[in-house]
Amino acid sequence: MTADTTGLAFLGLMEVGAMIRDRAVTSREVVEAQLRRIAALDKELKSYVLVLEASARAQADEADREIAEGRYRGPLHGVPIAVKDLFWLKGEPTAAGTTVHRAFVPDEDATVVRRLREAGAVLIGKTQLSEGAYSDHHPSVTPPRNPWNGDCWPGISSSGSGVATAAGLCYGALASDTGGSIRWPSAANGVTGLKPSWGRISRHGSFALAPSLDHVGAMARSTVDAAALLAAIAGSDPRDPTALLDPVPDYSASAGIGGQGLRIGIDPAWNGADVDPQTQAALAAALAVFADLGAEIVEVRFPDVTRIVADWVPNCAVEAAVAHEASFAAHRDQYGAVLAGVIEAGQNLSGTDYQKILLRRAAFRGEVDALFSSIDLLLTPVQPFAPLTLKKVATLGEQPELITMLQRYTCPFDMSGHPTLTLPGGFSDAGMPIGLQLVAGHLKEATLVRGGAAFQAATFWHHRHPGI
Repeated sequence: MTADTTGLAFLGLMEVGAMIRDRAVTSREVVEAQLRRIAALDKELKSYVLVLEASARAQADEADREIAEGRYRGPLHGVPIAVKDLFWLKGEPTAAGTTVHRAFVPDEDATVVRRLREAGAVLIGKTQLSEGAYSDHHPSVTPPRNPWNGDCWPGISSSGSGVATAAGLCYGALASDTGGSIRWPSAANGVTGLKPSWGRISRHGSFALAPSLDHVGAMARSTVDAAALLAAIAGSDPRDPTALLDPVPDYSASAGIGGQGLRIGIDPAWNGADVDPQTQAALAAALAVFADLGAEIVEVRFPDVTRIVADWVPNCAVEAAVAHEASFAAHRDQYGAVLAGVIEAGQNLSGTDYQKILLRRAAFRGEVDALFSSIDLLLTPVQPFAPLTLKKVATLGEQPELITMLQRYTCPFDMSGHPTLTLPGGFSDAGMPIGLQLVAGHLKEATLVRGGAAFQAATFWHHRHPGI
């Protein structure tokens, strides 16, 4: 008997995973429903660069066989998950949003992809991203469209992952964040984005933008779903010596603790500086929710971010110049103007200026570490204004003032390496999602999961989805 799959698209990852485990629906039925939805919607949304129809069906059939035989692998078993086209997928093109790498076909999976396979996830496709995971899509690429409103920005660089997750075209997606690339698409598309501590997840088998800033993470429609993805892909990796050796906690256990006793830090001056009233109202409402949950609200003074935000661009530029050294020298003409300009700026920065940036960055991380001696979580905006229109960001890479404003609450935590969680926190007057950010101490992802799950248990923002 075939199950009714009409209402599956916007179920949570954990929810549909439990249905597959209990054989209320098969993985193959879920995958077929997803493929039909992708075929119907993604011609307009452009979230996928590659849909893996045949292999997804084969993976689903294998998952159903294993589950029927009692070989259940965990909450991701049989669940369709998307992969940002930054991560290697054996035998499939991996272009990283570029034309220069469009013929690259890796002969192995990225570590995070291999771990998803080991968890039994069904890899349904590869999602689009901006060129090289920087600020603008390559001129030859049609950017993904925001499913809430096609005239609004879908965020960068993990734009396809955010759109696909929000539109019900997957149950979660791999993403990455160098300056805000998990948080902006999560906020813009109304989904939950988890950027763990730098080094919590292996980067082996992923194209680099700026290795010391690049964070691998996940997007889903709830904190508990994002935590399930994190649990599957986190941990040490001999193929990536920068992956941390610390054991991976049981994040699911943290999700049920609640908010009682959490110390939530808030810097009213920083959070209010040139932040629009709608975002400020969402922050105030979130604080009220946490207070009702029994959290302690603590006023703090966050370190001045002016210098560290200004330092992000040259820091990223130098590392991007190294990451693209060989391909840029041989194929300069295949690069878009924005990414090419960043690489050239990195090539021209002096060693002494770069060393000054590194020293300031180390000091800033120390200041942020010290802050978390008195609080458990910090609450901030994701960006200082309600979602942007495409017209406003048409040439984002050529608008340094806009980039600086956008990065005020995001890139400091890539520079410091601290983990963050982006949560849907309300809607603008125009009906667009507003995202909020929780930040935790180094390797305190479990605390993020605790706070985010408690907030979402008391609110409904993450249950809303675009009417498509």
